[in-house]
Amino acid sequence: MTASAPLPPQDAARVRADLARRALPLLDLTDLSDACTTAAVEDLCEKARASGVAAVCVWTRFVADSVRGLRGSGVRVATVVNFPEGREAVERTVAETRATLADGADEIDLVLPYRALIRGDAESARTMVEAVRAACGGQLLKVILETGELEDPGLIAQASRLSLEAGADFIKTSTGKTAVSATLPAAEIMLEAIRTHGGDRPVGLKVSGGLRRVEDAAAYLALADRMMGADWVSPNTFRIGASALHAELVRAEEAAR
Repeated sequence: MTASAPLPPQDAARVRADLARRALPLLDLTDLSDACTTAAVEDLCEKARASGVAAVCVWTRFVADSVRGLRGSGVRVATVVNFPEGREAVERTVAETRATLADGADEIDLVLPYRALIRGDAESARTMVEAVRAACGGQLLKVILETGELEDPGLIAQASRLSLEAGADFIKTSTGKTAVSATLPAAEIMLEAIRTHGGDRPVGLKVSGGLRRVEDAAAYLALADRMMGADWVSPNTFRIGASALHAELVRAEEAAR
């Protein structure tokens, strides 16, 4: 069997541009760097407005600034709690969630107490998700599993099911702060949990950490299409958390104009 011939440069550029146009509206444009500043968040919001991403994801202290910067744009504001270690007390995490929602956050990305799950204490992990779910009300809750630390496929599947049963709207691969972030095998396990969840509302997947190239986004989109169907992916069911990827997607789109 012979390998497919490479596409002519013009056709390859068009394929990349089509992928970029598909991926950009799914992006949670992120700055969770330790050195993040108000100026950096202003720049992030300008980029988000210009390219029509799904959301920006910022530290809690920048939520109010982001809400002002994105007013009228349709771009949502996400933030992180119990982040990045997943070690905070439930009460403190709930208080932080309520405070950031009062600042105008649309979406909460919660780190699951994954170490508790590794120890066999599933109830502590479930209690955290249920408490933050209650605090979120109708706002979107994404639960970060930290799959690179869970490692074991059985634990990743358990964390996925637990989070969905406890009320997560999305399950998310990783914080981007550990040695191993998003991987295709972990995403496949999570999509299987979503596919078999059987709840009365749509739930989604967010892949985050380590996606830098158009080809990275393409691989996860292809996986979702294969497992969930070609019409499943939308900002309501699939997100990509990234910072460096944004520039690559914009370049790919512009190159085909």
